Amino acid sequence: MKIEETAIDHIRSRPRFKIFTEISRDEYAIYLKRFLQKNSAEFEGNVNKEISIITVRTEGNHYWNPCLALRTEIDPEENKTVIRGIFGPTSAVWTFFMFLNFIFGIMWMVAITIWYVEKQIKSHDFPWAFSFSIIMLVCLALTFMAARIGRLKGKKQMQKLRAFAEESIRNFEKN
Repeated sequence: MKIEETAIDHIRSRPRFKIFTEISRDEYAIYLKRFLQKNSAEFEGNVNKEISIITVRTEGNHYWNPCLALRTEIDPEENKTVIRGIFGPTSAVWTFFMFLNFIFGIMWMVAITIWYVEKQIKSHDFPWAFSFSIIMLVCLALTFMAARIGRLKGKKQMQKLRAFAEESIRNFEKN
């Protein structure tokens, strides 16, 4: 088993890792289901041979609760199975944050463009444009901070999920 991780993976909002193993995709899916059932007191999820979603059991459901998506593929060069892990929020939360970033970013670009054009033509028709662009930047910063705070609050769960992924492979390769 070889685990690959880069420095950029720690910076991303959705950290990633790769595990190269000799296990086939089908064998890994079967074993992962068993391993998940054995650890069902702490983890829950959905497993199939292409993608698996694993979460840590908690009393409450918060936006910062991370999940681990494990995708299995065959690497044609090394003829090994590659298990790609991506940590992140649930897909609904991820989509919501991306929607907010997109909307605030577009609104900032429109407002700053209006302000810039107004300055170029020496008009005073849109006195609100610069203030609005600053407000959109603040909204973008708040969205970014909310995502970072959520990531920090979910760090322990991410560590548990990472240990789960590595332990599931180690135990299988020992057998």
